[in-house]
Amino acid sequence: MIFEYMAKDKQGHTVKAEMEARDKAHALEMIRAKGLLILKLEKSKKKAGSSFSLDFFKGGRISLDELVIFARQLATMTGAGITIVSSLDILSEQADTPSFKKTLTEIRDGVNTGASLSDAMGKHSNIFSSLFVNMVKAGESSGTLDVVLDRVAQYLEKTNALQKKVQSAMVYPSVVVFMAISITMVLIIKVIPVFKDIYSGFGAALPGPTQFMIDLSDLMKKYTLLMLAGMAGVFFLFKYLASTPKGKMAIDKAKLNLPVVGPLIRKVSISKFTRTLSTLVKSGVPILGALEIVAKTADNLVVEKAVNNVRDSVREGENIATPLEKSGIFPPMVVRMVAVGEKSGELERMLSKISDFFDEQVDAAVSGLTSLIEPLIIAFLGIVIGGVVICMFLPIFKISSIVNF
Repeated sequence: MIFEYMAKDKQGHTVKAEMEARDKAHALEMIRAKGLLILKLEKSKKKAGSSFSLDFFKGGRISLDELVIFARQLATMTGAGITIVSSLDILSEQADTPSFKKTLTEIRDGVNTGASLSDAMGKHSNIFSSLFVNMVKAGESSGTLDVVLDRVAQYLEKTNALQKKVQSAMVYPSVVVFMAISITMVLIIKVIPVFKDIYSGFGAALPGPTQFMIDLSDLMKKYTLLMLAGMAGVFFLFKYLASTPKGKMAIDKAKLNLPVVGPLIRKVSISKFTRTLSTLVKSGVPILGALEIVAKTADNLVVEKAVNNVRDSVREGENIATPLEKSGIFPPMVVRMVAVGEKSGELERMLSKISDFFDEQVDAAVSGLTSLIEPLIIAFLGIVIGGVVICMFLPIFKISSIVNF
């Protein structure tokens, strides 16, 4: 959901912005986490949308490539000694998207009037996530803003590559299945009635499979609108359930337990969790704040709940590995490597290694999934479309016993 809010920042300036959240309570929590005093919060009439489904950025029409270039160029300019205001001025002039140009101009004006870069970016939560803002804040505090921005760009590139791998594995089968269903529908609604007219003059009972296909064609033609309305109703019901906390939790849990696809989703979630936490810890973000950000960007309520349990454990003085193990989501290898990283003081390095390992696992899973799906699709096409064709030509094969001489 998209929410519009008005708040006061620490300097007393009024902030008006939009943000995406699961519900109003989640939106309130996110706004308070920015250190803002809420004056007004209401649901926007705009539809929630994101140019980057892994929730690192939520930028409407701003492409991920443009955001990566922005981070890279800002890192290069600040590293070369160019002031933040001058860098933002240059980047706003060369921005391709009008909305991004306007955003960069407003950030530049904010910095020019005394605000920090992170505070100025925080006023544009519809574009920059809390992860980005907190990393910039950590970079400002440590005097390594150019290094942190470079890490942001690296993170974006790696997570984008991961996303594209998963998408590429889904696009081909989705298109083929859609085409198969469309062809089958055309055969049933348009082609079978032609055969029905031909066979009606035979004067004899048709084979069972043929008669079934003719009856199915009549039924679908008669109730086409009702069927479409039913499909639309199921779709919107699913969307509604997915927008509720209980419904989303059930759906996210089901995703992780799906055959074939479930293990892939689990590996993507683990890779994202470890890479995000590693990047935040490396950039100097405190561990509690880092875990809070990781939970918000999990994109899966089951994983988010597990990360929140980890945060609660750390707040009480315990370690990270134990609640990870209790969640049942993270495999023993991950838990043990995290435990070793905590004991040795090299948590960030261990998290990075885990992320790299699971990126390779995702590559292998995507390749295996693609090789598995292709024969399944061919079998599906052969059985469904071939079955329809055979059913309709069956009377011709038995014409001698069907035709009434």
